[in-house]
Amino acid sequence: MTDLVLTVDVRERTGKGGAREARRNGMVPGILYGGKLDPVAISLKHNEVIKGLNNGQLLGHMIEIDHKGEKQSVICQDIQFHPVTDIPEHIDLYRVDKKQIISVEVSVHFVGEEKSPGLRKGGTLNVVRHEVEINVPAGHIPEFLTADVSALEIGDNVKISDIKLPDDAEPTITDRDFTIATIAGRSATADSTSDEEGEEETVEGDDED
Repeated sequence: MTDLVLTVDVRERTGKGGAREARRNGMVPGILYGGKLDPVAISLKHNEVIKGLNNGQLLGHMIEIDHKGEKQSVICQDIQFHPVTDIPEHIDLYRVDKKQIISVEVSVHFVGEEKSPGLRKGGTLNVVRHEVEINVPAGHIPEFLTADVSALEIGDNVKISDIKLPDDAEPTITDRDFTIATIAGRSATADSTSDEEGEEETVEGDDED
């Protein structure tokens, strides 16, 4: 859980008109839902949302919202941005508690690139998945996952089984040891990239079925 606390107000006016009114008043409209309570139309301070986005605390973390001194733990499920200005236009918040198992995408950080014999020979690190979706208690979401490529030769790859997950977490895909990244030779880079993109598309399609 981060130290981020977002101040929220309950919006009496809902729908598109209410959302536009909130934006005119310097707020970001949103919805709070989940748990055993009904969905609630809310608005958040624009500067607090921007601060949370800029410092990386808003997405992929359990945070707190504050409504007139009453605090509640939530996860940011979705943010919609303006297609031109990238200003946040709507935010979805989901009620959670620390022990609740949720599915969340966590970014993968690659280390050891300067030591990788494959990369030192001119190979290329082709990243198939920049993020991995895991099931984890809301209060134990890791900041990132680490993929060590320091021992990889050309043709080697990093699988999900090579990445140490928290003891109370597991990938949402459990029926195969999927690829995170590969070390491709310079001449095979284009073909390898195409193949891996195809694999990623297939994986995503499988997930939706």
